Amino acid sequence: MRNGVTGQFLVYSLLLTFVSMEAANAAERPLTREEATALALEKNEGILIERESLASAEFAVTGAKGAYDPFLELQGGWLRARPPVNSAFSGAPEDEAAPVGEVADALAGVTQLLSTGGEVSVRAAASRGTTDSVFTLLSPAYTTQVGVEFRQPLLRDRAVDAARFGLRVTTADQGQAMASLRREITDTVSAVERAYWRLIAARRAVTVREEAVRLAEEQLEETRLRIEGGAAPETEIAQPRAELERRRGDLFSTRELASRAQNSLKLLILSDADPLWEDQLVPTDEPQVVSLPVDVAASIDQALASRPELEAAEAELERRRAETAFAGDGVLPQLDVVLSYDRLGFAGSRNPAGETIPGLPTEIPSGLQGGLGRSFATLGDGDFYDARAAVVFTIPIGNRTAHATAAIAQSGERQAGSELARVRKVVRAEVLDAAAALETATQRIDAARAAREAAEVQLSSEQERYAVGLSTNFLVLTRQNDLSLARLDEIAAHTDYQQARTEMARATGTLLDERGIEVNGSNDNTNSQGD
Repeated sequence: MRNGVTGQFLVYSLLLTFVSMEAANAAERPLTREEATALALEKNEGILIERESLASAEFAVTGAKGAYDPFLELQGGWLRARPPVNSAFSGAPEDEAAPVGEVADALAGVTQLLSTGGEVSVRAAASRGTTDSVFTLLSPAYTTQVGVEFRQPLLRDRAVDAARFGLRVTTADQGQAMASLRREITDTVSAVERAYWRLIAARRAVTVREEAVRLAEEQLEETRLRIEGGAAPETEIAQPRAELERRRGDLFSTRELASRAQNSLKLLILSDADPLWEDQLVPTDEPQVVSLPVDVAASIDQALASRPELEAAEAELERRRAETAFAGDGVLPQLDVVLSYDRLGFAGSRNPAGETIPGLPTEIPSGLQGGLGRSFATLGDGDFYDARAAVVFTIPIGNRTAHATAAIAQSGERQAGSELARVRKVVRAEVLDAAAALETATQRIDAARAAREAAEVQLSSEQERYAVGLSTNFLVLTRQNDLSLARLDEIAAHTDYQQARTEMARATGTLLDERGIEVNGSNDNTNSQGD
């Protein structure tokens, strides 16, 4: 059983050694934190998805504004009719049952929706009609019309209508999409920095483990020399040998962790087909410790003013308010005032089929004789017109659907308000946690450095005692392990400090500003300018 375990361990060791050799043969790519951030901003799929969402929201706003684009209507037609007339005064020619009429007409109109919920339309029309009715004075006859109509809601649709509701909703959605993009960029930058510092820590941990293996090899060699010189029994070799193998195992595991840390960073900053997947990333930034006091109250105020999560929650609340206003407007009755005025024109030629009827006027006023141009000219005379003023009142009986919709919208608004309050509490808690973590990390650095320095002194002293026969392998190896742990603790303290600084900037909403990253819209080029 023991030989089987030993064989498995050797196979595992050889495999990890092969992997380490392959990694060592890979091309090394120096990488600063700013470069890593820039790669992530350019290639991270989460950011690209949020940019597309923002672009869609911006197009939706443009589409909502399109409700105020004027509508142009053009019509043209021709009609020939001969309806039956059951009357002695049908006007039909002799031996005919009914007269025949033909009309060709054209109409043009422009309608514009107003920001008050009202609507104004301007229209113009012209027609040419002919008939063989003996009672008709003019054939062909030309009629023209130019007019304007204004309609303004006084109750429903006065404060908010479908167009204004759509614009408010899409604007809120655009704000929410922008906040989501800022949050995604913030989270990505934060994740990249954490991964970057973890990779640095992992590579330094490998160096510590390699140093521990070297110290164990030296201790093993010194013990072997003592045994060969007769100063120690042969059984003394077992302890340093076992410790050496244990440390080699730790080294292999640490190298694997370093490889995983590198892959985690690559996952954040590289695209699918990026050639850097095959390279070894070598972080070049050195962790910097800047001990500054944290103004917790000011940090909370900054977070409440800057966090994109709050912007998204406020945009959602604004959307719900728009829904409440629109649904509440639907409960009101419809009361519209309508004003219109049209100028009418008329002209034509004597009907060749017309007959003189005793007692009735048959002379055509000279001002009406002519063609289509003359008909348009009579518009300016103002002899023919159509003026209208009206009030249209409509009230649904019961209106239960509108009342239910309004109640649902109010409930949604209250939920959005509660969600905003919850997010504000979460932001406060995150700032407090980040401030505590940063303070603790700052204090740990000094403690870890002092512990590492003390471990170095203890190991040196123990090695000197061992050299003169006053110590043992156990004590020397123990001191070596203590030093390795102290070095790893110091690395962890520096890493935690850098991550705590990043988290503090993220929690207060200042990370992008501190890194010089601007987010202007769906098509902007974000970039990092450093701290």
